[in-house]
Amino acid sequence: MLDALRNAAGTWVAKLLLVLLIASFAVWGISGQIVGGIGGNSVITAGETSVSVIEYRLAYDRQLNILSQRFGQRLTREQAQALGVDNQVLAQLVAGAVLDEQARTMGLGLSDQRLATLTAEDPAFQGANGQFDRNRFEYVLRQIGMRPEDYLKNRSQVAIRQQIVEAVSDGMVAPDAFLKAVAIYQGEDRTIEYVTLPASVAGEIPDPAPDVLTKWFEDHKSSYTAPEFRKIAYVKLEPEDIADPAAVADDEVRKDYEKNIARYTTPERRTVEQLVFVSEAEARAARERIADGATFAEIVAAEGKTEADTALGTVTKAEIPDPAIAEAAFSLESGKVSEVVAGAFGPVLLLVRDVTPEVIQPFDQVKDQIRMEIAVNEATRVLLDVHDSYEDARAGGDSLQEAATKLRLKVRTVEAIDSSGNGPDGAPIADLPASTELVRSAFDSEPNIENPPINIGSSGFVFYEVLSVTPARDRTLDEVRTKVLADWKSQTLSDKVAAKAREIEAKVKDGTPMAEAVADLALEPQSKFGLKRDADDADIGKSGVAAVFSVPVNGTGTTRGPQDNSWIVFKVTESFEPAGVGPDTVPEDLRDSFASGLADDLLDELVARLQDEYEVTVNQSAINRALSF
Repeated sequence: MLDALRNAAGTWVAKLLLVLLIASFAVWGISGQIVGGIGGNSVITAGETSVSVIEYRLAYDRQLNILSQRFGQRLTREQAQALGVDNQVLAQLVAGAVLDEQARTMGLGLSDQRLATLTAEDPAFQGANGQFDRNRFEYVLRQIGMRPEDYLKNRSQVAIRQQIVEAVSDGMVAPDAFLKAVAIYQGEDRTIEYVTLPASVAGEIPDPAPDVLTKWFEDHKSSYTAPEFRKIAYVKLEPEDIADPAAVADDEVRKDYEKNIARYTTPERRTVEQLVFVSEAEARAARERIADGATFAEIVAAEGKTEADTALGTVTKAEIPDPAIAEAAFSLESGKVSEVVAGAFGPVLLLVRDVTPEVIQPFDQVKDQIRMEIAVNEATRVLLDVHDSYEDARAGGDSLQEAATKLRLKVRTVEAIDSSGNGPDGAPIADLPASTELVRSAFDSEPNIENPPINIGSSGFVFYEVLSVTPARDRTLDEVRTKVLADWKSQTLSDKVAAKAREIEAKVKDGTPMAEAVADLALEPQSKFGLKRDADDADIGKSGVAAVFSVPVNGTGTTRGPQDNSWIVFKVTESFEPAGVGPDTVPEDLRDSFASGLADDLLDELVARLQDEYEVTVNQSAINRALSF
């Protein structure tokens, strides 16, 4: 988070958040005294520095707005409390207060001229000409709910705090020894000997006794909870939903057909070959040989060419770029050779091998399609009028059903849907318009409330309403017995294979060769070379690679295999450090990240030290007042 802020455009907002968020990494538990039941307008005091009720509320609202935008909905006070917003804001303000107190004791300050310069240089307040724009300055502040005087105070505080922050963290770099260790760590590769234990080594798993299955179910009951379901009604309004083909006259359909006849026409296609000659005399001589009985193929061969050289393919007249050749090719009978044609690249002889005639779809075959297209086009034109009529009907007191009936729109009902879009059977509800947005919106709404419509593309709407809510509940064992039994068997099987894997690992760890340790299972150990950290190996999986790198050379381990209920026993036999690595082989962005992390650690330590040096008092009564208005 601090990296992102440091690399931001440098606006006062980013810098302010940089300083205020320092505490979020190390100051969740506020050191100092928390008092309650007293008066006063200060929420926090640190030495002679204080944070007012108004400042706390502004910071709280800003943090709430940030999270609301992230979640796509306005968070309630209860939701904010559950997310720890109050603790976050308190930590931020405490960090700012102790930095301000440190700046005061150090005699740090900022002149009015410097403050004006910083404000004018802020890109957020500059117009198109790159100069400070007062109107934009006031507009931006209104958007975030801040008065100009509050901004100037905060900007001054940020600039002063920044002097301390930069003195602590600027120029921080990760040591070369650390970076070299990172390069070696990242470049290491390992060789392992391993064996994969399939699920079959556990044998057949019999059904459990009733009391065993019941206990398993009780221990895992939360996995079988029935989710909250909602019954919703919705009306889809797209051009197709209000199109009226019956209102389109027959002569209008006929006129559209004749106007757009090309749409219903498949043009004639011909398979054409062309043979290009160097001179017209050679072309005419070849044509005379054909007249005397030679075949086109013989002439092609005599010219030292093949059929691949002469093929134009099966094309329409429009697809032949040379008009003279196109005209000649589509004037020939099938199987005939043309006279000499003056082509764009020289004299040409043409052969038409096959003709596929033009096909025009009959009017009766396409009239219904045309009628619907005309009706949809008309519906598109009036769709917004229908939308407005629906909204007017609802505003006038009509229910969703009544408003839809007036406009001849169909109301569809989903009897039960969960927040993932699934029905009670666990399968997705099919054919929901704007399904993701509709489900999300329905679970953000309450029963029997009119909701804003959801847009479908550029020309459609979904009106919806939640009819009822079925709360989440615990299912009984009888409802999910089949799944519970399958899950119990799967877990029991995996546990038995895992136990066998641990048994084999113990033998290998004690010095038994792996081949001997698995001899009774008729399994062959395998070797794998060149395993890299963080790889996703096809045979042992990403978690298996992580397990391999979690033990020393000659160490052993077990890990779940990629196949269902399989387990792997492995031994690290070799490890190789990469050659020629050093600080410079670590990617630059990673070096910057380490440097930033070290700087953050110093800033965390600074804030923690300042909290110990300046007694911090938190007035809970003032916080309660701040959140009450």
